[in-house]
This record gives sequence, structure tokens and C-alpha cells, in this order.
Amino acid sequence: MVTLNLNNCKPFAQGYNRYCFQHPNNPDRCVKVIRPENIKARYRRQSPVKRVLGTARLNDNVQELKAHTQPAIRQLLRVSKESIVWSHLPRFYGSVETTLGTANESEIIRCADGSVAPTLESLIRGNKVTPELQEAISRFEAWLADTHILTRNLLPHNLVVTDRSGQSELFLVDGLGAPTIPQALAGVPGWSDRYITRKIARFHTRLAWEQDNRGLSWEDFQRLR
Repeated sequence: MVTLNLNNCKPFAQGYNRYCFQHPNNPDRCVKVIRPENIKARYRRQSPVKRVLGTARLNDNVQELKAHTQPAIRQLLRVSKESIVWSHLPRFYGSVETTLGTANESEIIRCADGSVAPTLESLIRGNKVTPELQEAISRFEAWLADTHILTRNLLPHNLVVTDRSGQSELFLVDGLGAPTIPQALAGVPGWSDRYITRKIARFHTRLAWEQDNRGLSWEDFQRLR
């Protein structure tokens, strides 16, 4: 197996848990590398009971690999509906070895002009959601409801907005998959619908806070809703 050399590369984006690099041999792909120091820090903050569960559940790459095998995605791929899966998710290529450790490889979502798609957070901070952007948000929410693909809490910095199809569309670049118990309940009739409805409602609250938090923390803002 060829090991990708990322030693002289700079990430084009980063979160608390991962660095995102452009693939050195393919500019249309992203390589996500774990920041191990943050996994250790998160583990140390866990209660003794949770520490028994190990660190794998704190590894976003491990969780992302698992999330792409969830039943809703497997079923759509099984019946050749790949275009539906990837209409709001970056194409996913699995794990790859790099000089910075095992990474996940996926599509980089770009805009029509070739630039990396901006986050939803960057577009709405302090501004109103435009009618065009609201339509894109509605299409994304309808996709979740129709496909029953499960996610964690929908956060604007985990969604990007691209115009590559001629209109604005949202793509979830982080936060795919549900915790173990919610995922286990996905087969119960009606449960996924209720789970996704709750996630969308929370997403609306988050969007309102991002646009006008009135100086309140996210926790305090939620209590007022």
C-alpha cells in the first residue's frame, strides 16, 4: 500500500478533531487526518465509566467510516441510487495511509469557479438567510427526511454551500451518523422519522442563534426557545 506524503502539506481547513488536506495526487479529494492530542484530551475529560469504552468512539475517522455503513446508505447503494446518497454528501473513498497516520479520503466540495465551498456558518453569521439559501436548506432537510440517513446534530460549520449545479446546495461534510443507541433503534417503525424531525428542529434553532444570538451563549439561547 502506498503511503501518502503529507509532511510538507498545509491543511486547507481544520476542526477541533481533524485536519483537512488536499490530496497530493488528486486536487478533487480531501484527506482528513486525526489530531491525536485532542483525542487524548477528550479521553482525559471522560468519566471513569465512559473511559471503559475506549478511545475509538472519540476518533472521528473511525466514526465516519462506521457512519457510511449505516442501513439507510447501504440500502440506497444496494438499489443503485448512488446519485441520491451523494446529492448532499461528499463521495467517500474509505481510509488511506499517510505519513501523518491513517486518514479518511473523500471528495472536496467545490463551487462552480473551482474554489472550496464555504461553510454555511460563514455565509449566515450576522446576515439574513437569503431566499435562495433557504430553498437550499429546505432541499437538504427534505433529503434527510426522504432517505432516513442519520446524522448527529446539524451544525452550520459542518455544512458547506456549493453552486456547482447551477443553484445553491448544502453538503454535509462532517457529523454523519448517529450515536450507537439511536442507530440501533433505526429499524423501529417511525423512529427515524422522529429522530430526524428533532435534528431538523434543533438545526433551525442553531441557525437562528448563528444569525442573531443577542450576546447569549448557545446553551442560554436554547433555553429561551
